[in-house]
Amino acid sequence: MEEGKAYSPDGVFAHLEMLEARAHEAAVKQEETEQREEKLARLKARVQELRLQRDELRAKVDLQQKGQLGKEGVVSDPAQPSARAVLEWKIKSVKAMLQVFYLTGISGKLTKRGVCFCISTAYEGTYLDSYHLDLLTKAEVQIHRHSVPIFIPLEQIAKKYLQTDIRRFLSVLSDHLNAYAGRRYQADQLQGRFSDRIEGTLQRNSLCNLLVFNYNVSSKSKTFPFNARLLYGDLCCSLPTEVTVSCTPDTPASLAEMAAAHSDLFRRVALHKAFCSFSSAEESVDGAP
Repeated sequence: MEEGKAYSPDGVFAHLEMLEARAHEAAVKQEETEQREEKLARLKARVQELRLQRDELRAKVDLQQKGQLGKEGVVSDPAQPSARAVLEWKIKSVKAMLQVFYLTGISGKLTKRGVCFCISTAYEGTYLDSYHLDLLTKAEVQIHRHSVPIFIPLEQIAKKYLQTDIRRFLSVLSDHLNAYAGRRYQADQLQGRFSDRIEGTLQRNSLCNLLVFNYNVSSKSKTFPFNARLLYGDLCCSLPTEVTVSCTPDTPASLAEMAAAHSDLFRRVALHKAFCSFSSAEESVDGAP
């Protein structure tokens, strides 16, 4: 009887649920570890940024002190340092800023008319694409040319930050580009590595903040279709904010519960990693004696 129970559909589904729960736990732990590492990197960059701000304040104090002595020892207005001193301070500040941004995937070089930045994107340690931004440093900072995709809200970000806080402008733009690259990378991985499980075409928009696809879940003798809809409401995030996984009415109750578990996993773990855990669990069931 025990052997018959092991081969019964209920027994298979229960075993599958147990394996998926274990895979889910392992995937979540791995994701949490990666998030801690990313947070540590952000904190290190923040430390560098604070040091830069400290150096800028020191430079301003030095400029004010130097500005107190004008030509022939005449005391000048401390709020009006010489043009040369201001230019030297600006160049020093820009170089320090470039050094800080290098730690976060942003590099740049001074040009005759301003600064040219390169924003590199990556996901899970995999280098993806780079985007360039050429700024003119006139009375108002202007974007001369760029290779940022048209669907990235560059104009809105520039309007909000470019004239008042260029570091914040580059940081927000980098967040948007890296999140987009991460979402696109996950979709590409899903299509490339799990095409045998995807029914039809994975539907996605240019920004990759909406994914819709059908995929199959297998048991011992049958295959059941699931439909997934992932919405990424936060454009600076590579994980979805809303997930719906549905199945057909004739799907067994145990698999309906599995659809809910899949929905939760998609919110926590990269898309292709979630499918890796699904496949591992099903292979363990198929290989059970």
